[in-house]
Formats: sequence, structure tokens, C-alpha cells
Amino acid sequence: MSTLLETEGLGLSFGGLKAVSDFSLRIPEGGLHGLIGPNGAGKTTVFNLLTGVYKPGSGTIRLGGKLLNGLKPHQIARAGVMRTFQNIRLFGELSVLDNVKVARGQHARAGFIHSMLRLPRFHQEEREMEEECLNLLRVFDLEKRAHEPARNLPYGDQRRLEIARALAAKPRLLLLDEPAAGMNPSEKQDLSDLIRRIRLEFHLTVLLIEHDMKLVMGVCEHITVLDHGCVIAGGDPRAVQDDPRVIEAYLGAPIEEGQGAAP
Repeated sequence: MSTLLETEGLGLSFGGLKAVSDFSLRIPEGGLHGLIGPNGAGKTTVFNLLTGVYKPGSGTIRLGGKLLNGLKPHQIARAGVMRTFQNIRLFGELSVLDNVKVARGQHARAGFIHSMLRLPRFHQEEREMEEECLNLLRVFDLEKRAHEPARNLPYGDQRRLEIARALAAKPRLLLLDEPAAGMNPSEKQDLSDLIRRIRLEFHLTVLLIEHDMKLVMGVCEHITVLDHGCVIAGGDPRAVQDDPRVIEAYLGAPIEEGQGAAP
């Protein structure tokens, strides 16, 4: 299986503090990969590096072999990397449908003249775009609320809308930052099913940050563990769950011989 995302020796410091150090990661095309670690481990900083919010102090980032270092966030998005956020960032005043259309618009083909003069090509593309976005909302069971303001949606639906909006940009790599935050157990189970489904239906590669270990262990094929900006473990869920370094990072003390605990 070919590698889609590859980072090599990625590093970033804020003043004298190393936020991320020598971070190397390879995710195959179509993979579902988890990135976990205690609070302050550097997980969201990694996402900010991957999406161009921060520029790496060292190391490289490649997507499908293309170097992303130095690209701005909108250029990285066009290259095929989209993300969600810990704190939902929808356009609350816009409709559910328009939130999705905003993201889909970056792939518009009609040029400036066609758009400005509202020529037939512009109207045709608008109709096609709206139908695509409505089809996407159907996948997330949000079509019936398409014309409501996004702020009116319940919390769990807002989370799903944020994922739908990211998918509207047709990414190759989807970064999910704490998608289960604030969800109840039923919503978390629905989210697990949704992540599996969209990965297959949209031919996605997914990198997931999540504190809910049941969700991570249930959906991810491979997990990387960060602590203080450094990778301390990696492997399949069972191997990571039983790794003493991971248990120590979460519990704050070395595990005693004969004891066992999952992070």
C-alpha cells in the first residue's frame, strides 16, 4: 500500500520550549490512524503543522510525495488536506447547506467573468454544486435541516456538519481533532460508525486525535502516542494499550510488575 502522508524529523519550538521534536509518521493511502497522548503532548500542534498554521522549525511533510513545507493553509487544503477542530468552527449565521457550499466552492470551475456576469456556465455549476452538497448532507442525515442556520443544530449534529463541510472540499487526508468531545455515549458510537463509513465511501485516509480511548481503540488500525512532543510508542491498538511507556505517560508513574492498565 502506497504512503499518502509522510513526516520526517518534524520539529517546532516556541522560544526555548520544544512543542514537537523529531516527529516521524507514515500513513498509507486509505489508512485510519490515531494520534493520542496526555493533555499538552503536542497533538494539536502536529495538526497545525500538517495544515500550515505553523511552519516547521525542522523536518519535512509530504502528501503523496509532494512537499508541503512552506505552503499556506489554503494551498495545503487545495492539495488535499482538510481538518476539523476541537472547538466547532461553523458559520453559525449561514444555513447548514451554505456551510457545506463554502467548502465545496474551492473546486469551482467557472471563472471570474462567468461568475461576475452570471453566465449560463455559472448557473449550471451552482446547480451541480448544490446537488452535490445536498447529497453529502444526506449521508450525515442533515438534509432536512439544510436551510436552517447552523447554530440551531444540536451539538452532535454540529459536529457532523463540520465533518461534512470538510468532506465537501474533497480531501485525500482528513484530520479529525477531538470529534467526540462533548458527545454522549450514544453519539460517540454513531460517530465511530460514521468514521468507518466515510473512510470507505469517500476513499479517505484519516488521522484522528481523540481522548476517548474506547473510540480510538475501536476504529483505528494503527496508533501513534505523543508525550511532551516526542513519539513514545506506536503500533496496533492492543500493543499500544499494553505498552508500559504509554501507561506511564497517562498515569504519571511507572507501572509495577504484574500490574496492567489500559490508558
